[in-house]
Amino acid sequence: MIESQSDNIDNKESDISDQSNCPENVQSPVDSIIENDESSSQKTEEINTEELKNTISNNDARLEQLEKEHETLKNQYVRISADFDNFRKRQSRDQDDLKIQLVSKTLTAILPIVDNFERARQQLKPESEEAQALHRSYQGLYKQLVEVLKQQGVAPMRVVGQQFDPNLHEAVLREPSEEFNEDFIVEELQRGYHLEGKVLRHALVKVSMGPGKQNSREEVEKDKVEGDINSEENTSEDV
Repeated sequence: MIESQSDNIDNKESDISDQSNCPENVQSPVDSIIENDESSSQKTEEINTEELKNTISNNDARLEQLEKEHETLKNQYVRISADFDNFRKRQSRDQDDLKIQLVSKTLTAILPIVDNFERARQQLKPESEEAQALHRSYQGLYKQLVEVLKQQGVAPMRVVGQQFDPNLHEAVLREPSEEFNEDFIVEELQRGYHLEGKVLRHALVKVSMGPGKQNSREEVEKDKVEGDINSEENTSEDV
């Protein structure tokens, strides 16, 4: 009994001596696990940092692409808006032009009637009471017609004494004139009309040739007469 206890004590001492003889640099399993966890954690952090950098870089590139797309769409919108505004203005002008053309065609057909009214007014000279009553009725109808033309934007041209303009006038006759210079209108043969500032009908006019040619002709005739008189005087003296 005493010997067995002695053996146990010897075994324990032997274990202790074995443990003391172990190398100091041998790591325990716990230390190895902790060290592996730290290395794995560091690698994970490095991977996450790299992924974050890639994500930021991708987002920047995507943002730059979206900004370019936005600028392109903005330019397209501005261009389309300008085109639509031009189209709307062009449509408005076309509608106005079409309206003027339709009104011009109608009014041009009415103007000869107005001319006939004016000729009749100049020629008629009522003397009897019945003729005067008829003339007043005619004048009232003529005024109504003129008022309708004014409401439609029609205005007569005033041409006598104005310089001839082929855009407004049509020259029918040319004659010498002491009163007007050359290329000035002497007489209105048919009245012209404007419609909203545009020519509805050209005025038929008589244009002055100026006094120069007439004076020259008169001087030639005068010189001829004086020559004939001088010739006769010389003949009488010879006789």
